[in-house]
Amino acid sequence: MSVLDANETRPLEGGASFSLANRLTRVVWGLTWLLLARFTPPPLHAWRRLVLKAFGAKVGRGARVHASVRIWLPANLELGDNTLVGPGALLYNQGQIRVGARTVISQGAHICASTHDIHDPNFQLVVRPITIGEHAWIAAEAFVGPGVTIGDRAVVGARAALFQDAEADGVYSGNPAQFVKQRKLRPA
Repeated sequence: MSVLDANETRPLEGGASFSLANRLTRVVWGLTWLLLARFTPPPLHAWRRLVLKAFGAKVGRGARVHASVRIWLPANLELGDNTLVGPGALLYNQGQIRVGARTVISQGAHICASTHDIHDPNFQLVVRPITIGEHAWIAAEAFVGPGVTIGDRAVVGARAALFQDAEADGVYSGNPAQFVKQRKLRPA
């Protein structure tokens, strides 16, 4: 999937940023999620995994995606085994979002894999993939910005806004998010 050239399509004047095929796919996706998954009870994670996979998502075994989660395009999503995406999370994956195994994306978190070229008078859309490692935690209502890589076991605190990479085992909080301390997991 490629972004259309803003110099040709003029999105600020109502032109598209994506192809017609992409836009139609997203309409079908949105209707499908609304009709088949949006109102399913919490225990039906396997059903929602199936719906996501039907639209091209790579979803690991035991991954749990709540019915109120909003996903822009499943084909740009990869969830590891036993990952949890909590209620009301927004995965704005115009660019690829990859989430490692056993990672938690808490309620209301916003993961955004695109931005705009602020120097372009036509406001060109720029997709920048996000990678979240294994055993990480994106806490409630946190924001993860475009192009960010979050290391294994890192924590992004509640309502933090992370715009730069987070190192493995780092704990980050604030807006903009800053390193606070090292996470030290107890043995299981």
